Order: sequence, then structure tokens, then C-alpha cells
Amino acid sequence: MKEKKRSALQEVNALRRKKDRTSEILSCLVAQNKVDVSELAQRLGVSQVTVRKDLDELERRGIIKREHGYAILKNRDDLACRIAYHFDEKMKIARKAAELVKDGETLMIENGSCCALLADVLAEQKKDLTIITNSAYIANYIRSKSVSQIILLGGIYQQESQVLVGPAIRDNARNFFVDHFFIGTDGFSQATGFTNQDQMRAQAVRDMAVQASEVIVLTESEKFGQHGIVPLNIPDKISKVITDEGIDQENRKILEDMNIEIDVA
Repeated sequence: MKEKKRSALQEVNALRRKKDRTSEILSCLVAQNKVDVSELAQRLGVSQVTVRKDLDELERRGIIKREHGYAILKNRDDLACRIAYHFDEKMKIARKAAELVKDGETLMIENGSCCALLADVLAEQKKDLTIITNSAYIANYIRSKSVSQIILLGGIYQQESQVLVGPAIRDNARNFFVDHFFIGTDGFSQATGFTNQDQMRAQAVRDMAVQASEVIVLTESEKFGQHGIVPLNIPDKISKVITDEGIDQENRKILEDMNIEIDVA
């Protein structure tokens, strides 16, 4: 029994160390864009073999690119690059959001970096899920995981963000009704509410939100005070915001006045 407990503890500690290395690797890449494997090994205090294994997994997940002796962050406008930015905070938000989802549930997830990480966490932790999404990136991101079913809503394909938009999203979404719809945001202010940078993507969010009991926003605290071009205009649907501890008191008060619950990861 003691051996089993010791083995389980060692496994947990090894996983924690791996997550810490992943976060550090991505922080380096966000800062430098291109990093030498030997430099990473020295910085992390591990062998180059270990670093290469970590990089192989990040490349498999589409977050980085590998070149001989180097790791390179993808295009900064690419969703994979946005996952790398503030990766640790986003993972905490994703894990917190996953606590709301039960085995066997059908849910909707919109395109976005926190949303992609949520899908990944759910695929690892939950059973018999059906995930409905307009994100081709998310569908591909979790394709090798044990999610029971992924339903990709059809529409006009935006190549840069790998998301589907347009009137067909509304028509497809009408075939479903879910308890939870998880979305990201490009910003928030008292004047605009939650916003998006893209008009068609914002409309896709509105169309999908109609088919959900509640909408949960996943976002890093730095988005508060910023704002996108297009207001989402779904305040009555948004019931909860999951963010990090950096959210300030002013925006807390604004959200509370809107009857939106704040959950800090």
C-alpha cells in the first residue's frame, strides 16, 4: 500500500514539474519568439532530452514549431500563439471552468485560447462529453483525446483564427440546446460590456448563446479595461466570469452590478 501511495505521489510530482516546465518554456518563447534547446535545458535545470520531449508535445499540440536545435513560437496572430501568452493563468482558468461540467454533458465552446485549453482539460478529465463548437482549431486540438463526440458547426471558415462564422452557424446551432456555453472575449468596459474584435465572430457568439441556458466568460484579468470593436450584446445571458486574481475592484463592482458572478482561478 505504501509503495502504491509513493508511486502515485511521484507521478503527481512529475506531472507538476512537467507543467511548470511547459509554462516556463512558453514564457521564454513569448519573450524571445525563438529559443535554443540548450538554453532552455540550462534555464530549466534538466537534460536536453527532457526539453526535447516537452517541445515535441507542444509541437504536437500545434503551439510551437521546431527547427534544428530551436523552438519557435508560431505567428503571433495565430490562436496557438495566444495560448502560449499567459499560459499558466489560462490553464488555471480552464481548470476552474472544467469544475462546472459533469460527465455525460453536452456543452458549447466558442473559439479562443482559454476555451481551447478548457476543451483540452475536459477531454482529459471528463467522460462521455459532447462538445459543440464553431472552432476548427479546438476540434483539431482535442482530436486525439477521449471525448465521446465533437460536433463542429458549419459556416464560413476564417483561416487565420480557424473559426467558422456566418448565417449557417445560427442554423446549425438551432439543432441543440445546452446548459453551458463557454466563450472568450477581447475586452470589457462599462460602456461596451464584453467585446470582440471581429463582427462575424461576435455574431456567431450571439447565435450560439441563444441555444444555451447560461454563458460563462473565460478571460485573463488584463482584458478588463481593454475593449474590442464589436460589443457582444448578450448581458442577460452571461451568468459568470472566470478570471485570474488580477481583476481590480472597479471591474468587480461593475460585474456585480450586472448580476454576473466572478470566479477567481
